[in-house]
Amino acid sequence: QEYLDFRKERSGMLLSRRNQLLLEFSFWNEPQPRQGPNIYELRTYKLKPGTMIEWGNNWARAIKYRQENQEAVGGFFSQIGELYVVHHLWAYKNLQSREETRNAAWRKRGWDENVYYTVPLIRTMESRIMIPLKISPLQ
Repeated sequence: QEYLDFRKERSGMLLSRRNQLLLEFSFWNEPQPRQGPNIYELRTYKLKPGTMIEWGNNWARAIKYRQENQEAVGGFFSQIGELYVVHHLWAYKNLQSREETRNAAWRKRGWDENVYYTVPLIRTMESRIMIPLKISPLQ
């Protein structure tokens, strides 16, 4: 009921809305229900047109550096809506574990090389921290 009330209140404040149809990258794990509490980081990358295959090839190699702590929840790319948009969803126990996990990735040989090749493909990027609702299977 809390969510339905929120949606009703929110609808009076909306000025516009955009939708995307996303597909999952084949090299990411399929999102699974998680024990909480967790916070989630949604990283969104808007790529230069024509670079999705190169991005996917680099991330197919890079994802192995970020799966040890089960923080990699899902990787998706737009199929309908704004194109050449990639979303990565990461789970962390808290902001401190986020910082520690990200720093640990930079100490792994090979991570920096994969990042080096993907950065020139990006037009813009955004990071959002999200806390799941009580009804979410991703706690």
